[in-house]
Amino acid sequence: MKRYPCCTDGEAGRTGPVWDQVMLWLVLTLVVGASLMAQEAPGPQRWEAAIQAFEAADRDSPPEPGQVLFLGSSSIRGWDLEEYFPELDAINRGFGGSQIADSIHFFDRLVLPYRPRAIVFYAGDNDIAVGKSAREVVRDYQKFVAQVEAALDETQIIFIAIKPSIRRWHLVEEMREANRLIREFSEGKPNLAYLDIDHPMIGADGKPRPELFVEDGLHLSDAGYQLWSDLLAPLLRTSARSSSTQ
Repeated sequence: MKRYPCCTDGEAGRTGPVWDQVMLWLVLTLVVGASLMAQEAPGPQRWEAAIQAFEAADRDSPPEPGQVLFLGSSSIRGWDLEEYFPELDAINRGFGGSQIADSIHFFDRLVLPYRPRAIVFYAGDNDIAVGKSAREVVRDYQKFVAQVEAALDETQIIFIAIKPSIRRWHLVEEMREANRLIREFSEGKPNLAYLDIDHPMIGADGKPRPELFVEDGLHLSDAGYQLWSDLLAPLLRTSARSSSTQ
């Protein structure tokens, strides 16, 4: 058996200059790896450019307060509000890939400036896709609701259920558990509404309807947006009536 210099019997490879070099290499590898992970870890700051773009658009064309704010991830971003809700005073502030925590982080810049009468909110899809549990999703949503209630106590929030998609079908049970918890949290609260889009998106075979998605099996097709718009419209009318009586 080969022995390293300065090593004693029974300690070969555990002491001495060679072992010290190995340990130094391991420590440096761990430190560099942790640093790289910290640099690459997703966080709200990755959306700074998108938020600044929204703010620049608002400077060019300041929005009127009291509109309906569509907020959340790519399912919101891709929603052509002028096409599907031509009579609605609405503003789209969806940013693809975002999680609920991102809307919480940028609340003062994404929500407060508009003082919306209602918020149509879709998020949680990406949260579960990156490993968050249903309970983590509902806790984040509760934090978002608390922000709205503290600053905009007359604003209503319509939460669109996390959609069942072809690409993320393997996550559907966790998504449905998040939906169930958010629906229960919303019950009995006049400023909260829950919109079930899960069941209408399921076909006779018990799977997501392919025509509702584009080729990636995740994002909505025109038919998907038409379905969502048809389901949302009655809630928006109710929200408008509620606002007019306040």
